[in-house]
Amino acid sequence: MIWIEVIVGVLLLISAVMALASAAGLIRLNDFFPRMHVPALTATLGTWCVTWAAVLYFSALDGGLAVYYWLVAVFMTVTVPITTVLLTRAALFRLRAQRAPGIPPPLKLRVVTAEDER
Repeated sequence: MIWIEVIVGVLLLISAVMALASAAGLIRLNDFFPRMHVPALTATLGTWCVTWAAVLYFSALDGGLAVYYWLVAVFMTVTVPITTVLLTRAALFRLRAQRAPGIPPPLKLRVVTAEDER
């Protein structure tokens, strides 16, 4: 049982390092857009490390596979990138409305009709 506790401890330490890397990225980076990238990656990886630790520990403790902890990791893996994209798009639209310098214009979509394809 001690080897499981060592592995769980290492996984939790990796998760703590990911949280520290996320905090360092937020402090070090000075713009909103680079700041969005670091927490999204580290939160997902940190969540997976905690999930692996929980599954390993409680599977060994109960004597069966504890799969319900995977729901947290799957939920975080799906929602964190979506939230990051939505927040980034909202910031981009806000900067475009303020006409901030250096912000690219919106893409112009061209509607393709059946006549254009011929």
